[in-house]
Amino acid sequence: MKKIELLAPAGDLEKLKIAIDYGADAVYFGGEMFSLRAGAGNLTIDEIKEGVYYAHAKGKKAYLTVNIYAHNEDIKPFEEYLNKIKDINIDAFLVSDPGILLLIKEAIPDAEFHLSTQANMTNFKAAEFWHQQGIKRIVLARELTFEEIKELHSKMPEGMEIEAFVQGAMCISYSGRCLLSNFMIERDANRGQCAHPCRWKYSLVEEQRPDEYFPVEEDERGTYILNSRDLCMIDHIPELINSGIVSAKIEGRMKSVFYVATIVSAYRKAIDAYYADPENYVFKEEWLNELKKVSHRQFTTGFYFNKPTNKDQDYQTSAYTREYTFTGLVKDYNPETGIALVEQRNKMSIGEEIEIFGPNDDFFTQTLQIMMDENGEPVESAPHPQQLLQIKVNQPVASGFMLRKKK
Repeated sequence: MKKIELLAPAGDLEKLKIAIDYGADAVYFGGEMFSLRAGAGNLTIDEIKEGVYYAHAKGKKAYLTVNIYAHNEDIKPFEEYLNKIKDINIDAFLVSDPGILLLIKEAIPDAEFHLSTQANMTNFKAAEFWHQQGIKRIVLARELTFEEIKELHSKMPEGMEIEAFVQGAMCISYSGRCLLSNFMIERDANRGQCAHPCRWKYSLVEEQRPDEYFPVEEDERGTYILNSRDLCMIDHIPELINSGIVSAKIEGRMKSVFYVATIVSAYRKAIDAYYADPENYVFKEEWLNELKKVSHRQFTTGFYFNKPTNKDQDYQTSAYTREYTFTGLVKDYNPETGIALVEQRNKMSIGEEIEIFGPNDDFFTQTLQIMMDENGEPVESAPHPQQLLQIKVNQPVASGFMLRKKK
């Protein structure tokens, strides 16, 4: 049985490598231009070369996202950009604009194309149309149920693949095609600059009383009428696989390296456990608990089982739940001394309890007892961003392991 692909976001080169190391089968990333995540770090052309090489060396795939809806002024710069990247062995291009698709075809005749969710692909006739344009894989709009996905899979052209989001933020607009941000502050969501006004607080104003603002109160903190919970499908791996989806996609190119590692690792374990014994597969609550250790909103299954109701919205706050803090990234480890070289990411102090986890490993807990600076001088706390520390760990670790602590 061919395994479903676990597809992870890579907002920059570090996240790309971490996603691969923590179990992703493929990564998707944007360049410095023409991607719908202008706020992400994104990759320079040299970083794209390095990232693609890194993925291929590990037997993984790398997809470039170029899913803007281009305006006339974008065409010439995009042609110039294609000339710079056309010799990089990118596995597929995620596109939504037919003009962008045409330009890539002209510059890279043998390119593979995946249709971005921005194209709002919701039916098998649309799949047939896009197949005729050379699209191999469709990234479904988030507004489809399992029943619709199964029918689409049974009727779409042979050889065409389905990719679908399984984890991450939900857009209140139709699969991301939102004009609210552009209307309010002239930041175009369809060109990568969404300000997420759907998660702002709102009040009601009556036409004849323009200076009187009536709060539409849910509680004392305000009202969030367009504030969706985060999608989470880790406890529905069998349904995802049996629906015909070939690629399970994690949202979050603007998320932290800690987020990417944690989410990818949890889904990797759940997916592998299913394929190891499909008949006796049992979901483990610990996988879901891991997801809750990164910054998140409350969870929902989105449209997969039914159309969302008021229970899939969060009316109390648009803030994230942050129960754990990412405190350090292991850069090196000496097995003879048990000392790990750690790059600090948030403050940690002697006496605090920390959790340490890595690729393919469960976390372990220890009290922080021995911590030194780069020169071997003992320190009580590590308040300086990205300072290098020597930390005594109770179990073997390796480069890429992460430290976290509960708030």
